[in-house]
Amino acid sequence: MKRAYVFPGQGAQFTGMGKDLYETSSLANEMFEKANEILGFRITHLMFEGTDEDLRQTRVTQPAIFLHSVILAKTMGDDFKPDMTAGHSLGEFSALVAAGALSFEDGLKLVYKRALSMQKACEKNPSTMAAILALPDDKVEEICAGIDDVVVPANYNCPGQIVISGSIRGIEIACEKMKEAGAKRALPLKVGGAFHSPLMEPAKIELSEAIAATSFSRPNCPVYQNVSTVGETDPDVIKANLVAQLTAPVKWSQSVQNMIADGATEFVELGPGSVLQGLIMKIDKTVSVSGKQ
Repeated sequence: MKRAYVFPGQGAQFTGMGKDLYETSSLANEMFEKANEILGFRITHLMFEGTDEDLRQTRVTQPAIFLHSVILAKTMGDDFKPDMTAGHSLGEFSALVAAGALSFEDGLKLVYKRALSMQKACEKNPSTMAAILALPDDKVEEICAGIDDVVVPANYNCPGQIVISGSIRGIEIACEKMKEAGAKRALPLKVGGAFHSPLMEPAKIELSEAIAATSFSRPNCPVYQNVSTVGETDPDVIKANLVAQLTAPVKWSQSVQNMIADGATEFVELGPGSVLQGLIMKIDKTVSVSGKQ
């Protein structure tokens, strides 16, 4: 029996996230204040009292979710004993810090750099994403490949749920074709841009330089990365996968299946929301799933 800790990505944020931690834990208070100092603005104010619009800004969303997730893990003390970790997209940075591969400070700096780079790429190429429900993966891939505009599978979330990413026109065309092919829903998402697509190439270049300059350690347990879907412990491989992740799809379903194949029987989600718990249950109903906010 092995316990896996998993960490959510962008979209899980909510006003008031982390406030209880800040007010009840001296360690959490210290870490949040350190984050305010590193970022150069009071992200705690936006997390605790900001509007939905404030929290949707990529430059705020990503470090906010990272902080909530990582501080939760740190405040567990000796009770935090993962056999493996994984994170969905942005959550991979939280998983790496929790597993000891990255320091809290370096993790936060990389996440903020990632957020700023992605926001800049979104502004350069207006783009979007859409959720496709109840259509086989290979059919989604086939339809995307047949469209002239940029459209690619971005998130393999669970059986019957894929998120596609690309140009605004490309996504519009794809959604129509998906519905014609029998998709239950083809739902455009309220996101800032085409994450995990070739349109993130400018952000990938910027982030690769920052990652190359950052010190990574061998993690205390395997970290199942979105790109490779297997448990990684080699710092050089981890770095390469983090860079590749910006333009490659998040293979969440495959990662969870590999964690289960490697002995995971219990999954604990740390961070805002419970999205990953729902996805894991759809991937395999036999495992134990819980969460902590």
